[in-house]
Amino acid sequence: MVRIGLTGGIGSGKTTVAKIFEVLGIPVYYADNAAKKLMNTDAALKKEIIKSFGEQSYTNGELNRKYMASVVFNDKAKLELLNSLTHPVTIRDAEEWMKKQNSPYIIKEAALLFESGANKTVDRVIGVQAPLSLRVKRTMNRDGITEDEVIKRISRQMEEEKKMSLCDFVLINNEEQLLLPQVLDLHKKFSTVKASL
Repeated sequence: MVRIGLTGGIGSGKTTVAKIFEVLGIPVYYADNAAKKLMNTDAALKKEIIKSFGEQSYTNGELNRKYMASVVFNDKAKLELLNSLTHPVTIRDAEEWMKKQNSPYIIKEAALLFESGANKTVDRVIGVQAPLSLRVKRTMNRDGITEDEVIKRISRQMEEEKKMSLCDFVLINNEEQLLLPQVLDLHKKFSTVKASL
């Protein structure tokens, strides 16, 4: 089974791409969603988060998202600390998930695929690229946040040009080029011969 990483900056449309692969019958692991779940269910991880960010990081046993966002999005070192706690647990969880799949290939969707080192656990990486103005607009609409907040989040991620240069395949999601044919082309490639990778 071929393991394909899927990444892109905030608002690039990687989740849209992942959903297309799901419609095509391909199992998708959503690393960000898994990390959020693990922060509530993995006892050892919860303990580490409380130790690092204080008792107020959880309310009634659930992660206090608002508090954590206010802490990590305003302090790069705190964000890196949180990532250093959650990434290894999420990567381990993804490995377990991958072992249970039975498909010609699987997709692992992760915003921080390279930053977390999870790219080492996949065979190939797809990047989703979109113009900055479009990414900002999409994220503002999706998350109901200001342009400044979006720019702040983008500044915390790897520079898009660098990220795309590390990918084996790049999908253009600029609302001008059709996305579906690009995904179908890769689906065909991954579904046929392993050697063609």
